[in-house]
Amino acid sequence: QVHLAESGGGLVQAGGSLRLSCAASGRTFSNIVMAWFRQAPGKEREFVARISRGGGRTDYADSVKGRFTISRDNAKNTAYLQMNSLEPEDTAVYYCAASNNIMVVSALQDYDYWGPGTQVTVSS
Repeated sequence: QVHLAESGGGLVQAGGSLRLSCAASGRTFSNIVMAWFRQAPGKEREFVARISRGGGRTDYADSVKGRFTISRDNAKNTAYLQMNSLEPEDTAVYYCAASNNIMVVSALQDYDYWGPGTQVTVSS
């Protein structure tokens, strides 16, 4: 079992930055793939970014490529999402997710564990 807890959400103006954190517990952190998803009001949850167990491989949704950076610190059992050049369209609840399957990338159903989410609101 893995427990995840996001933090760092908030209200920011367009063009600004936020860094989200996801603290994990309950399993060896370096053995799990970490990812971020988001869900805007009235929309389905969508993939944002994913990072391999050692951090050597990252994948991004086209909508955030070049603006967001996913990273992890295995010594601190924490994953991060640095979000720059934020746009009103980035407004959503952001969720971190974890998977025991090293092959997972963007499919929501492939992730085993989820945090409760943190709200990010970008004003225009």
